[in-house]
Amino acid sequence: MPYWFYIALGYLSGSVLYSYYLPLWLKGLDVTEGAPDGNPGAFNCIHKAGWPMGLAALACDVLKGAIPVFLAARALGMHRWAFALVVAAPVAGHAWSVFRRFQGGKAIAVSFGVTLGLWPMWRPFAILAACYLFFSLVVRLEPHRFRSVVTYLCFGAASLIWLGAGGVGLGCLLTAAIVVSRHHRPEPEEEQPTVRFALRKQE
Repeated sequence: MPYWFYIALGYLSGSVLYSYYLPLWLKGLDVTEGAPDGNPGAFNCIHKAGWPMGLAALACDVLKGAIPVFLAARALGMHRWAFALVVAAPVAGHAWSVFRRFQGGKAIAVSFGVTLGLWPMWRPFAILAACYLFFSLVVRLEPHRFRSVVTYLCFGAASLIWLGAGGVGLGCLLTAAIVVSRHHRPEPEEEQPTVRFALRKQE
């Protein structure tokens, strides 16, 4: 199949917002109602519908990114620049869902999914996980929006440096750009960004 087929497949797969639709279909709950950020994502799904539903939706959000990328990598290879669009397509679908009038979520879970879909290439997932853990546990950035922006800026830059400007490196850069674009606006009543060092001795 040509690249456009897998790009379209990935975009449509990403456009199914499981954290929004599963609670709506199974419990009649709209997870965006009353949520300060209005995000149809896993956090609000867990908060509104409970952990079992939230974890199921989270798993689906990861898989909807992993499966199209995995299939495309096996069929097409990962070295041509057009593969970058295959990598970014599920993330773009989640961020701008065709099924919700191009309104979507913040695309963190699906971004982890697309890096898992690159297996056995493990470095993209390792870079993303390392950046996320570093800015969550070692240098703690708050609020969540600020942490996500810094994490994905570092992920994009590190991917381009470590993986090069081929299909995978550019795909990770595009993924980072999409996620940053979904987090750049301050949320209502958001606190000022703060930085805390986990290893610093408490006074």
